[in-house]
Amino acid sequence: MEINSWYKDHFESRISGRYITMQHIYPLLDMYKLKYEISVPGLSELGQDIPLIKIGSGSKIVLAWSQMHGNEATTTKALFDFYKFISQKQYFKTEIEEFLKKYTFYVFPILNPDGAKLYTRENANKVDLNRDAQNLSQKESQCLRNVFDALKPSLCLNLHDQRSIYGFSDGKPATISFLSPAADEKRSITDSRKIAMFQIAKMNHMLQNYIPGQVGRYDDSFNEACVGDTFQKAGVPTILFEAGHFNQDYQREKTREFIFYSLLSLFDIVGENSQSINYEEYFNIPENLKNYNDFILRNVKSQDEKKLISVAIQYEE
Repeated sequence: MEINSWYKDHFESRISGRYITMQHIYPLLDMYKLKYEISVPGLSELGQDIPLIKIGSGSKIVLAWSQMHGNEATTTKALFDFYKFISQKQYFKTEIEEFLKKYTFYVFPILNPDGAKLYTRENANKVDLNRDAQNLSQKESQCLRNVFDALKPSLCLNLHDQRSIYGFSDGKPATISFLSPAADEKRSITDSRKIAMFQIAKMNHMLQNYIPGQVGRYDDSFNEACVGDTFQKAGVPTILFEAGHFNQDYQREKTREFIFYSLLSLFDIVGENSQSINYEEYFNIPENLKNYNDFILRNVKSQDEKKLISVAIQYEE
C-alpha cells in the first residue's frame, strides 16, 4: 500500500484547522494513555499541563516539541497523524516494529499550552520561548530544558509553522522548510550539524515526490537565545521544521500531510535508501525568500495616482 493512499483514508481527522489547544488533544491523549507512556513533566505559567508522550523502546532517543509558538499547530496535527499510523497493525507492520525497536521517541505535542489557547506566538507572559534558551525565565522553557538534560537525546526536532510570505524566485511557495541551526557565530559545520543536514537532505529527497521545488531552508545565522542553536552548540543534532503554505491550503491540512511524510522519512519508515545521500546535499536546498505578501489589493483608486494601483499589506508579527 502506498503511504499517500493510507493517509487519505486514515489521517487523524479528529483535529483540524489552525487553532489547536489542550482541549482538542486531551481526548486523543486519553485514547493513547493505555498504549504509550504519557507523563506531565511540567506546568505552564498559567498552570496547564505540559504532557510528554513516549513511544518505542530503542536506544536512539529523539526529543521533539510542537507549538513552542502557540499559534503554530500544523506540526501538532502531523504528530497525531504519526501516532495513529504507528498504532495501527494492518499496514507497514515490519517498518513500524523496526521503528519501535530502534527508537524511543519523546514528544511534547503542545509545549506552550497558554499561547495555544490565546492563539499567540508568545506564552502567557508575552515571552517568545524560542528566545528564552539561555535565560530560561519561563516554566515552559525550564520544562523543555529539564527533559533535554535528563534524556540526553541523540536528535531533537523543533517543530514550527512559518508564515505564508516565504517562497522562491520561480514563484513557488515554501511549503516545507528546514534548518540545521548553527552551533557558533562562524556557522561551523560541526558533527552534530552534519547529522541534522543529512536527515534534512533525506527528507528533502522524499518530499520532492510530492512538492517538487517547494522545500526550502532557513538562513543559519547564529542566535544562542534560540533553542535549536543552544542544543546544537551542546553537540545534539537539532532539526528545525517549518510548515508553510500549499496552494489554497489556508488551514494547512495538506501541509500537515507533508510533515507526516517527513517524519516517516526521518525514521526510515518510508523513502529511498539513505546510503546514497550525502549531508552536503543540504546546501542544494534553496534558501527561503520573503517574496509574498499577506494581502494584495488590486485595481485600487488613489488620489495621488492617475492609474489604478495595487496595494500590498504585510502583517507585523
